[in-house]
Order: sequence, then C-alpha cells, then structure tokens
Amino acid sequence: MSDCLKRFASSLVVSCQPVPEGPLDHPDQVVGFALAALASGGRGLRIEGIANLKAVRAATDAPIIGLIKRDLDSSPIRITPFLEDIAALAEAGADIIAFDATDRVRPIAVAELCKAVHAHGKLAMADISNIDEAKAAVALGVDVVGTTMSGYTGGPEPSDPDFALLAAAVRLGRPVIAEGRIRVPEQAAEAIRLGAHGVVVGSAITRPEHITHWFADAIAAARAASSQPTLAFDLGGTKTLVALVAGERVIEVSERTTDRHLDPDAWCDAIAELAAPWKGRYGAIGGAVTGVVNGGRWSALNPGTLPVSTGYPLADALASRLGQPVTLHNDAQAAAWGEYRFGAGAGRDLLFITVSTGIGGGAVIDGKLLTGRGGVAGSVGLVQESTGVPIETLASGRFLADAAAALGHPVDAPAVFAAAAHGEAWACAVLDRSVDVVARLFQNLQLLFDPAVMVLGGGVGLADGYRERLEARLAHLSPHLKPEIRAAALGKSAGVIGAADLARRTL
Repeated sequence: MSDCLKRFASSLVVSCQPVPEGPLDHPDQVVGFALAALASGGRGLRIEGIANLKAVRAATDAPIIGLIKRDLDSSPIRITPFLEDIAALAEAGADIIAFDATDRVRPIAVAELCKAVHAHGKLAMADISNIDEAKAAVALGVDVVGTTMSGYTGGPEPSDPDFALLAAAVRLGRPVIAEGRIRVPEQAAEAIRLGAHGVVVGSAITRPEHITHWFADAIAAARAASSQPTLAFDLGGTKTLVALVAGERVIEVSERTTDRHLDPDAWCDAIAELAAPWKGRYGAIGGAVTGVVNGGRWSALNPGTLPVSTGYPLADALASRLGQPVTLHNDAQAAAWGEYRFGAGAGRDLLFITVSTGIGGGAVIDGKLLTGRGGVAGSVGLVQESTGVPIETLASGRFLADAAAALGHPVDAPAVFAAAAHGEAWACAVLDRSVDVVARLFQNLQLLFDPAVMVLGGGVGLADGYRERLEARLAHLSPHLKPEIRAAALGKSAGVIGAADLARRTL
C-alpha cells in the first residue's frame, strides 16, 4: 500500500466541495474548510476544480483526492471525464485522481483514464455505482474503489449509504473508500466496521446550505405534524380503540369489542370504519397491537390473545385502507412510551407492565424505547419453573376467569374482583395466586433493568386492590431491591397516546 493511502487508513476524508455558485464557492473558502477539517481530525481531503486544488495544495501537504466536474451534453459522466482533466489535476497537486467508472455512455474509456492517471505517477480512484463496475475497475488496475456513484445513476436518490455495496467491494481486495449519503457519525463508524479504508463525508460537514435545509425541513415537518392531531389505534385481545390524539390529550375516541373469531383483515376493516368519521382531520397515523411488530409485519407471541399468522403485513393493510403510512409498535411498548413521555414515568427510566387479558410490558432505558422481543416484549416470555408455561397463563385476566371457573364460579375477571371486595375467600385466593406470580416478575425485572420506576397498567393491574396486594407481596424486600411501583397515569389511553407520539417522531 502506498504511503499516501496509509496516511488516511481507517480515517475521515472530508470533501470540501461548496455548492456551485453559492456564497462559499471560492478557493479561499475551500481552503478554510480544508484546514478546519484537518485541524479537527480529518486525515485527507477530496477537492474539486483546479483553482480550489491549487489553493488547498499550497496550504497543506495532506493527501488530496482531486477531481473535475463537467456537465456534458453527450454523456452523463461528470467526474473527470477527459484525459486533459487528469493531466491538469496531476499538475495541480492531487495525490489521488478520482474519475467516474460507471458503465454508461462516456467520452473516454475507463481503461484509458486509469492508464493516464498512472502515467502521471498518481493513484487512480474509480467512483462506481455497483459491484460489477467495481470488479471491472479492479481488473483494470485501479488503486482505490469509491462507492461514490451508488444511487446517482438513475431513479430516485436513496436516503441511506449503500453499505451492501461497500461490504461487497471490500471483498475484492482493493482499498475501498465509502462515500455517498454518510451524514451522521454512526454511519461513518459502520463504514469502518465493514472494512472501508477511509470514509468521505462532504455535505454534512462542508455544505451549510444542505445542513440548514435538513434542519429546516425537519422543523417544518414537526410543526406540521403538531398542528394536526394524530390518528392512533390500539388493537388488543379485548378491545379495539381508535382515537384522535394531540400531545397527551385524547380529543375523540371510539372503540368496540375485538371479535377474536375474525381474522386480521376484518380487524383492519374495523379500525378503518372507526376512523372514517375523522378523515382529513389528522396527520400521522400510529398503531399499537398485541404481539410482535417487525418492519410493519405483525406476529403473535401468544395466539391465545389474538390468533395472528406470522408476518401479517399489518402496516401495509392499514395504509391501503387509510390512505397514508402507518407506524406500528407493540401495544405494551407503545404504552410504556406514553407513560414515559406523559404519564407516571415523568421522563425517568421505567418498565411498564400491563396485566390485562394477557400480560405484556415495555422498557424505556436511557430515553430509548426497547423494541422487538428483547427487553420486555409484548407477551412476557418468562416461565414458571414448575409448569413451563408463560407467566400470563398464570396471572392474567384470562387466568382469573379460568381459575374461578375451576373452583365452580364461572365468572369474568371483574366479577372476581367484586367477590374479593366482599371478602369471598375463593376470589381472594384466585387474586393472590395472580399477584404472587406478578410479584416475582416485578422482582426479577427490577434486578435485570434497575429502572427508576415500574409502572403497573392494564384492566387487572389497575383494578381496585391489585396494586396494594402486589406491594404487600414485595414489602419484605430491602429498599435497594424493592421496585417503586406506580399506577399507570394514562389508563387505557396509554397505548394510543404512546403510539401517536412515536408516529409523530417518524415525520
């Protein structure tokens, strides 16, 4: 490897290319950007134009990737299209000369450009858009491959870096420079982890016009989103609730019983029907559902709550009915976020546990909502050692009804609480069995996550006397092991309030 390449190995290369004819499009400004970048940790530069290159070269001996951009009538090739461009860049002081190596109509063949760069004693960098172009460039003997052109040879421009192309190009054995839509430090770090020799960042550092647009657009979107309510729904095993939500306020709400004997298409129809009177009154749409949500697809963790086939495309199904994108989260996780933002959590790390038809939970740690099956997912998957069944089978609302029936009292969960309030021994025993299981769950989760507060929600969890029984079971614990338990402040609206806030954040 050449000494030039070694100087910016696994490092940042800053592209100092101002917006053409913008207020910073002058060699003196480019020199200022270049020196500031080098003083702040950059190890190389990418400079466009002969005048800019000469000025920067006079100010630093740092490695420079040089290029010339031209707009041609006869070809889409813009980056260093001619042999005379290569000669001029070499004379101006470029160490590496970049050229477009894409497979498109071009004035000069890639092989000739590469040969000319080497003839001038410089390193050749092929800017490519796909792996076949990378392979062809390596076969021609280029010294460096750049992912620069990925996403810029036709069709809509992507929003994210092409890490798949980067990883594939690295396997070819030539140094690869990651370039294109790398806008945040985490993306630059990921490029290095994937094997990039260097990472070129341009607009995010040296184009304040672009950066300003990003911030202004984000603020405008947030302003537009906040000016309209959000449509949010909570689809669970007992009820389907649809609401218009503004911040922490539920403006209007409509609900119906969830018919568990229907299928997901019918449940989607029900949500659309409930939302129909509010058409045109909301911006974003957010949803909370029991089970696992992954990329807009919905799967059951416990089919006993709702029998959902694996991978049902719920986001797409609802978007087609409602006419705009839908952001989905697990119901307990959405409720956890609602309680964190607006309820009992008050911005503190929390675990939210809902004891209802089933048992579920969500965690917000360091201000971030844990999603997926990790952490505390939709249906809590911890099991009772003696039986090997999920905890919700031993403590939920369905458990209360089943346990009561087994004792000769065929009643639902509210009736169990009513009987316990009247001192009936069988009802108190059933509640105590549920509370014993949930107490162990709270104790274990406190040890695992050490949250500032644990929030208890759900129809069973918020029923009269349940939290008091739970706290009594945990009273013997020392203060540093005892969970601080708070009742969910948002009640049955926690899921839709959390889902609405999460949906607004995607705009």
